[in-house]
Amino acid sequence: MDSTFLKWAGGKNWFVKNYSDLLPQKYNRYVDPFLGGGALYFHLEPKKAIVSDINDELIITYQAIATDWERVTDRLKLHAQNHCKEYYYKIRQSRPRAPHAIAARMIYLNRTCFNGIYRVNRSGEFNVPIGSKTTVILPTDHFDKRAQIMRGTKFQTCDFEKTINKAKAGDFLFCDPPYAVMDEKSGFVGYSKNLFSWDDQVRLSKAIERARKRGVMILMTNVNHPTIRGLYDQDKYRFLDASRKCCISGINKGRNTYNELIILSNI
Repeated sequence: MDSTFLKWAGGKNWFVKNYSDLLPQKYNRYVDPFLGGGALYFHLEPKKAIVSDINDELIITYQAIATDWERVTDRLKLHAQNHCKEYYYKIRQSRPRAPHAIAARMIYLNRTCFNGIYRVNRSGEFNVPIGSKTTVILPTDHFDKRAQIMRGTKFQTCDFEKTINKAKAGDFLFCDPPYAVMDEKSGFVGYSKNLFSWDDQVRLSKAIERARKRGVMILMTNVNHPTIRGLYDQDKYRFLDASRKCCISGINKGRNTYNELIILSNI
């Protein structure tokens, strides 16, 4: 599987295209505590995996496709047939309860909202305005095949540390924590305390070190900043500089090339 079905801020399609040679050839389970759009997950198509995200609607969407992809597709087709400005805002305000309806709503809004940005307000409500794209069904969806890939995967909504702690010797742990790259030239990165704080970065580094000691293979992408490098022992981890283009910004000046850091251990 070469692509994701969701456009996600900080997605790792750039990593899959340019750095897949860094991935381990053999491992027991794939472990991912920051699933997001799942670019690496769908690229690897792991037979066994434990994946999680703090976004409950996102995890419900994956689970719905894994167990009920036909109904998700049928509901998504309904959204495609009715799509217009009035319908978009009607669906944006809706709060479906059935997993297949939650999944179809998330995919629909993701594909028709402004620039594919997933954003919620303080109340946890999706608040992105309608965008210019009108295509709701994509030829690359392949939900039936994605459902097969997800058969051996355990999905859960939880804090990243809980998932990392489940990684055992021989597992492959991939970490792609949320981080801001827009302000990296001004010094320290401007983390959003509501998204991923500096204390979370410290807690992540400690969880990763515990996993390394258990014999877990580790690959992490993070912001390329001295403070991040300082959290990891250079004698135990390998650092690689990487670059990617940010295309999700709504303004041209936000669509630049950014430096990122790849941290590896035991691969």
